[in-house]
Amino acid sequence: MAETTPVEMDADERDALLGFGGTGVLAFGESGDAPPHAIPVSYGYDPGETTFYFRLASGDDSAKGRLEERAVTFVTYDGGDGEFKSVVATGRLEPVRIEDVADRSLAGLQNVDIPAVDVFDQPLSEVSFELRRLVPEELTTRRTRGA
Repeated sequence: MAETTPVEMDADERDALLGFGGTGVLAFGESGDAPPHAIPVSYGYDPGETTFYFRLASGDDSAKGRLEERAVTFVTYDGGDGEFKSVVATGRLEPVRIEDVADRSLAGLQNVDIPAVDVFDQPLSEVSFELRRLVPEELTTRRTRGA
């Protein structure tokens, strides 16, 4: 087995991996010794704004709890074609209300494709969702290449 060395991807490689949407894991920071709450999610991505969009289930019974002021980390990756690639974005989720979105952001939102993934124990028609975006405070990319 050949050794590999991690290398950062350039913006074009990153955007090619992210496409306009896919799936990944979103982890919510906790306080004290509590472990972070991590969930699989589908996302949309606007490469022009380097912004991620999430349609998250909401409600009082949500295990995520309150989203305001909590740090999050989003991770997505691909291990196909013999090369591992990953993107890690950190920051805070911002609420998105379509009626409050500026024209430029609305255009970006229309470019994303958030896959519908049904992981709920009730019909999707009974689940309340809210739209959030993550404009990363830090964005890290990695890919492996043969040494």
